[in-house]
Amino acid sequence: MAQPALSIALPCESLRPFVERYSVIRATRDVPYNVLPGTGLVLGFQFSGAVKRMEPAGAHTLHRSGVTGLHSAAATFQSEAGTGTVLVYFREARATAFFPEPLHELFGQSLSLEQFMLRSELVLLEERLEEAATDAGRIAVVEAFLLERLRPTKADALVVGALALIHRSKGGIRIEQIAEQLHTSRSPLERRFRKAVGATAKQYAGIVRMRQVLGAHLPGAALLDTALDAGFYDQAHFIKAFRAFTGEAPQRFFGPPEE
Repeated sequence: MAQPALSIALPCESLRPFVERYSVIRATRDVPYNVLPGTGLVLGFQFSGAVKRMEPAGAHTLHRSGVTGLHSAAATFQSEAGTGTVLVYFREARATAFFPEPLHELFGQSLSLEQFMLRSELVLLEERLEEAATDAGRIAVVEAFLLERLRPTKADALVVGALALIHRSKGGIRIEQIAEQLHTSRSPLERRFRKAVGATAKQYAGIVRMRQVLGAHLPGAALLDTALDAGFYDQAHFIKAFRAFTGEAPQRFFGPPEE
């Protein structure tokens, strides 16, 4: 599936601990494209056109300004030709500085930004984005909005420790093992992790593990070997998880192996 054209920008110094990057995306054709699960929430602003999320039950148009939670499976979107969008990619567990609500309630969902602010404020923000003449101007509008909402809070040391263990294990660790190594019990760990990260530890570890497979696989290499190294116990298990995560079979996603 073809991806829309995009440009990438980095946040200002005050926002770097919370925001990984901005992307300004323009759809040149009205074609569907897949978005793979990531490790942080995404905030999106459409300054022109419209975007639909394609579901088995049918397509539905996204809100012009919305927040998308973590998700464990590939999401398929289709933008009208000429659609322009500014995306904000938050760092893992740092969106709570802007959206204090329990973020796990956003898992697998996209909600209108109106759920988190006054409608009158949102209308003004969207008007400023439409009036901006350049991508730099649009990003400046978004940054001003984020800086106004920023409520820095101290990172939860327990969650930070859990995230470190998940990444160190490349996603191959269970919640019981995390709790044991952090000298805590499962219940409070799971509750605090969900609230800060936006997913359960199991869901998050699954995202990390599959992204590790995608990043580690080399063209022409045996994909099953990479999968076994990541903890998948057989080919059928891996292919099922891979299809859910990417929306495609491994051979189609990576292309046929080299002769």
